[in-house]
Amino acid sequence: MEYIVPILIGVIIIGIIISCIKIVPQAQAFVVERLGAYQATWNVGLHFKMPVIDRVSKRVLLKEQVADFPPQPVITKDNVTMQIDTVVFFQITDPKLFTYGVEAPMLAIENLTATTLRNVIGDLELDQTLTSRETINAKMRATLDEATDPWGIKVNRVELKNIMPPTAIRDAMEKQMKAERERREAILKAEGEKKSTILVAEGKKESAILEAEAEKQAAILRAEAQKEKMIREAEGEAEAILKVQQATANGLRMIKEAGADEAVLKLRSYEAFEKAANGTATKLIIPSEIAGITGVAASVKEALK
Repeated sequence: MEYIVPILIGVIIIGIIISCIKIVPQAQAFVVERLGAYQATWNVGLHFKMPVIDRVSKRVLLKEQVADFPPQPVITKDNVTMQIDTVVFFQITDPKLFTYGVEAPMLAIENLTATTLRNVIGDLELDQTLTSRETINAKMRATLDEATDPWGIKVNRVELKNIMPPTAIRDAMEKQMKAERERREAILKAEGEKKSTILVAEGKKESAILEAEAEKQAAILRAEAQKEKMIREAEGEAEAILKVQQATANGLRMIKEAGADEAVLKLRSYEAFEKAANGTATKLIIPSEIAGITGVAASVKEALK
């Protein structure tokens, strides 16, 4: 029995010493109080506290946290009531201020988010609210970050998760969107038909131009062919006339060279008269020079014997 008490005392002392040893994990901080007053903020690592008089008042998580708040009723500038729920991304930067700055930090952030959201949406109309999420997020983040700075909280981002207008507004918006889509479809169809008509007209125009060009070229070719034909015919006639004239000239030259001047010429005149007499004429006019042709013919006959 006499050893039990010292053993118990030793166990109690060891238990007290072990309880005074604290290990702070990564991304956490411990707020320590001594006799009810703030003593220190322990960061990552091994720490010792005084038994009985020191205690860990709060364990603070330093990671970025997400607070998803339920939908809040808000009224736009044009008196449309809608439900909007927000998501706030925040991080504790000062464990002491977070512990002693506000009684319920999360409740304070939720209420501050709701009031800030109502103030921002109250300055916007319905259409602006639906199309200005980035602007709303930026305004809310700036306001919340400034308001939560004395609490040791840093607001990194604020996002509007859902915007839910009333049912009647949603129905009207769907009808408007449907009408807009139908209008765009009609415009696109009309533009397509217009372009198609223009293309057909341009095709006909180009076809007519090509046909006219082809007809023009064909006419030019026909005219050139006719011109060449006429030139060839004219050249043939000129050549024939030239040959006839050359033959006549050669004949006259041969007659002259043969020395048959007056008598031969009269004989040729007789032959020409004979050919004329063989025609269908009923009357002949005989020149006076023909009278001496008989004598000339007789002389030629005697010469040829």
